[in-house]
Amino acid sequence: MNRKMVVGAVLVALAVVMTAGTLVASNMGFKLNYSLDGPGGVAKTGNSTLALPDNRQAGVNTARQLMEDIGFLSVSQVQRFLASSDAFLSYTGRSPQNHANNFNLLAGEAYIVKMKTSVNYIVVGSDDPAISYTLNGPGGAAKTGNNFYAFNYHQTAATAKQLMDDVGFQSVSQVQRFIRSSDAFLSYTGRSPQNHANNFNLTPGEGYIVKMKTAVAYSPSHY
Repeated sequence: MNRKMVVGAVLVALAVVMTAGTLVASNMGFKLNYSLDGPGGVAKTGNSTLALPDNRQAGVNTARQLMEDIGFLSVSQVQRFLASSDAFLSYTGRSPQNHANNFNLLAGEAYIVKMKTSVNYIVVGSDDPAISYTLNGPGGAAKTGNNFYAFNYHQTAATAKQLMDDVGFQSVSQVQRFIRSSDAFLSYTGRSPQNHANNFNLTPGEGYIVKMKTAVAYSPSHY
């Protein structure tokens, strides 16, 4: 059995769970209490990344349903990253013209949720240890090789460097983390001593920009 097969098998017997920013999980799934902050202080303009599990709770399949599950009046918009154009598609649900942007939620894809007020959002679901995510290189499906990856809840990678190694270091250009307080991305390349200080920890519930040099079908190593 290779490493990925072994950790996938171990997952069947594993239990995990999170409360108040802590992950609560089991072999059946998990519950995460994830803070989505309104404007000011922790989140400059109310933007937060959100990584949902592969198997979401029933009834949360679109941007609209996600907003309603969080609390529609507390959410300004949900944004999906369009890798082919390096741009974000926004859904607000507040005008007939915008209803066409009500996109479907996909496994492995992270989103930016812009809040009006702070909410502790309870994320419920489970990961699929057999799934493979496509991380595209530059051109076509990913204009510059950027992919907005939803960090997998049972994933063994704990830092940006470990994520790059798990994907395949030579295939990855950098990993970026969104900093709520500045509305900016912090980049880790792992390719210079000066950049090593940016080797951030990965957090369940957060999404990360993974910039690829070449396309990879990625099956995360799991507990």
